[in-house]
Amino acid sequence: MNRQDQEAPFRARLPAGVERPDKIVFGLTFRQLVILSVTGLTLYGAWSATATIVDPLVFLIAAIPVAAGAFFLAVGKRDGIALDAWLVAAIRHRRTPHRLVPADGPMAPAPQWVATTRGPGHRQPLPAPLSLPARGITEQGLVDLGPDGTAAIVTASTVNFGLRTPGEQNGLVAGFARWLNSLDAPAQILIRAQRVDLSTLADRIIDGAPTLPHPALEQAALAHAAFLDQLATERELLHRHVTVTVRDRRGPGYTAHRAAEAARALAACEVDAQVCDGPMAAATLAACLNPDGPAAGGEYR
Repeated sequence: MNRQDQEAPFRARLPAGVERPDKIVFGLTFRQLVILSVTGLTLYGAWSATATIVDPLVFLIAAIPVAAGAFFLAVGKRDGIALDAWLVAAIRHRRTPHRLVPADGPMAPAPQWVATTRGPGHRQPLPAPLSLPARGITEQGLVDLGPDGTAAIVTASTVNFGLRTPGEQNGLVAGFARWLNSLDAPAQILIRAQRVDLSTLADRIIDGAPTLPHPALEQAALAHAAFLDQLATERELLHRHVTVTVRDRRGPGYTAHRAAEAARALAACEVDAQVCDGPMAAATLAACLNPDGPAAGGEYR
């Protein structure tokens, strides 16, 4: 056993607080200070306006829940998101139509009988136009996001990490860490798992087995088809799709350069990465929107 095989697993340090807001005073961020300051000024204004007609103890009892709610709203979190942002997102989700349909322009108003189905309180929600953030895809595969710039999609393969020696694992981790530390703009890594159906492949093998030139080959083909059927019955086979999306607001040239740099950096980690062109980017986005579609998982080979 050589020295490389005896190396301890390598751990790369990555900054975890890049997007963490700065603390202004007393360990509070600017957002938290604004919430608490506005609440304090509001309570002080209410006290000044009602000091002559409301007993101080009664006002204090009424102000404690308001102050406690503001403090909880400022410092609380839900699923790693600030509570005020979470509440705003919840209200926006509640007020946003949940049934969206593709439409080229404003939708015509529905008949009155569609909106009233079972009486008051049971109004049927009407569909709204589907508005996607992407405005189009260029021939080079860049996704036009309008004011948010452009994005490029890079397809990547997986790496069998467990079968590598500690030295090889160290090299892979160090290479991936170098790419993460070099990022200076938004990037997203998406991993999708989809079930693999082997029945079609087994049927093709069974249909082609009688045409093989030797009976032994036919028996081997039938045995392989039976193995595929047994494998699909006993195991849940998954096929993983890995895509890396980079975005830049400075222009299409910067986005294309970032995508090429990502592909080169991942290649150093023994990841087979390829920048998507126009048709490939459109197919990738279509597969993400419709995971059960025919172009989502490709074909088992």
